[in-house]
Amino acid sequence: MSTREQHSRARRLLAAAAAALTLSAGLTPHQAVAADGDKVLTVAVAQSVDSLSPFLAQRLVSTSIHRLMYEYLTNYDPKDAHAIPALATRWKSSPDKLTWTYTIRPDSKWSDGQRVTAQDAAWTFNKMMTDEGAATANGSFVTNFRKVTAPSPTELVIELKKPQATMTALDVPIVPEHVWEKVGDFSKFNNDKSFPVVGNGPFILTDYKPDSYVRLKANKDFWRGAPKFDELVFRYYKDQDAAVAALRKGEVSFAAGSPSLTPAQAASLKGEKNIRVNDAPGRRFYALATNPGARAKNGQKFGDGHPSLLDERVRHALFMAVDRKTIIDKVFQGHAVQGAGYIPPRFSTYFWKPADGQELAYDPAEAARLLDRAGYKKNGDGKRLGKDGKPITYRVLCHATDPNDKAIGQYLQEWWGELGIGVTLNCMDNVSDPWLAGTYDLAFDGWSVNPDPDFVLSIHTCAALPATPKDTGATDNFVCDKKYDDLYAKQLAEYDPARRAEIVKQMESRLYDLGYINVMAYPNAVEAYRTDQIKSITTMPEKAGNIYGQDGYWSWWSAVPADSDGSSGDSGSAGVVIGVVAGAAVLVGAGVFLALRRRATAEDRE
Repeated sequence: MSTREQHSRARRLLAAAAAALTLSAGLTPHQAVAADGDKVLTVAVAQSVDSLSPFLAQRLVSTSIHRLMYEYLTNYDPKDAHAIPALATRWKSSPDKLTWTYTIRPDSKWSDGQRVTAQDAAWTFNKMMTDEGAATANGSFVTNFRKVTAPSPTELVIELKKPQATMTALDVPIVPEHVWEKVGDFSKFNNDKSFPVVGNGPFILTDYKPDSYVRLKANKDFWRGAPKFDELVFRYYKDQDAAVAALRKGEVSFAAGSPSLTPAQAASLKGEKNIRVNDAPGRRFYALATNPGARAKNGQKFGDGHPSLLDERVRHALFMAVDRKTIIDKVFQGHAVQGAGYIPPRFSTYFWKPADGQELAYDPAEAARLLDRAGYKKNGDGKRLGKDGKPITYRVLCHATDPNDKAIGQYLQEWWGELGIGVTLNCMDNVSDPWLAGTYDLAFDGWSVNPDPDFVLSIHTCAALPATPKDTGATDNFVCDKKYDDLYAKQLAEYDPARRAEIVKQMESRLYDLGYINVMAYPNAVEAYRTDQIKSITTMPEKAGNIYGQDGYWSWWSAVPADSDGSSGDSGSAGVVIGVVAGAAVLVGAGVFLALRRRATAEDRE
């Protein structure tokens, strides 16, 4: 994307950046500190930001940052993920469950000093209800809202069309009306041109460079208490091995991977001095998605997915030729469990397994028979032919930053090759463009699941499709099925936990039978941090959970510097390291790249 810049100023800034890098290159980890002695926690991530607008962002790194910048009405307890107060101190519903009243805390301030009120929340929800661009990321939460008002600064009232079970799990960042009311086109505004960004979370966004870093500072006025680290930097590494090397050298404090470290990387870090590896059940599923025929809400079809994939028998055959056990044993090396439904076993209430006779178990012979019965037979050269008489070769979208995609892609070439089907791996830095255009056959896919599963279920409804082929919808993979939609509406209106869980499991069963997406694994959260920089940090769940990508802000808010007594604002020691390039050196040249900031769509999902 082209930009216009003042070249003389750019040259001066680049020269300054180069000088800063030169000065920083010789520093040892314990010398590389913020100029004012502030304690900085640097997190190495292998995923770039898609948008800093909470109305558009869908990637895990982006939504994690928004949890730090803005409060939600409620939060999740780090112990067991039940709903707890956040911006709302309490809530109640009318007897018919159609009116919900939230009490907004009086002690929350925006970072520009203005008070946070119920009107900010009402404006946020009303904007999502009336502006399709503002509903891009989280519109499913407000589709059933009839009216949202703020009778007083501390009272928010939401009236529903019908009961909605997610009213204590509205994962929507509340933004300041006095800032966002000035925005024109919400579908294009990325919230990345003016810093610091006004927020009310535990951290304040102070700078950003696409595909490089996001810098935040502690909000000293945060109602729950200020974070222990003065600054937090998310540093992007395209090469995950480079991120691990940076952790080993002490240039970053924490490494999360894409979204996890590989077994080899984790093994190489175990036993290293001052490094702790966290390996716990994760909140993600890892899947292989087929193109079901990209379409928009207006009925227009687009893209060029292989027509054979419209046949359910073909989709089932492909998945029956995938050996999940080999994937768990050889690729994840035991740091995952075999997948089936959309909800990982960590969320036991909604976890589902196929019934006897329903499972698409590994059976290459049966897979071949299914293809034969579907009319896709082999020729004399052993190549499986499409209805056009040409050999079938599937294009598989692959994330260039994810080693698992590449490893499993090689297995697919072997397994599907035995069926007579060719596989072309298209490993790209940005898979979003072909994905949204529907110009793929299959793609590696994955989402992080929240304690309330509504969002990850909503992305497969017909309502999530883009309005037209030119628009960006909330859909994951263009799935649109009436039976599934009926079940989705039913679970959303069900307040009884047991009955709702049963409906959710029926939805998982329906998606499994449709065969559009094959959940292969539930990967562990495998990550590592330096104990000489981080004294303690909260996992979620606290007993055995993840640090990066939590359902809340607990990890980074709770993190205690290694050389600190744990009190907030202690910045006297120089023992906490920042990533040099992600820190002061690169920030010198940030202005050069300001106009390059743009939103990419969700190539890696939350």
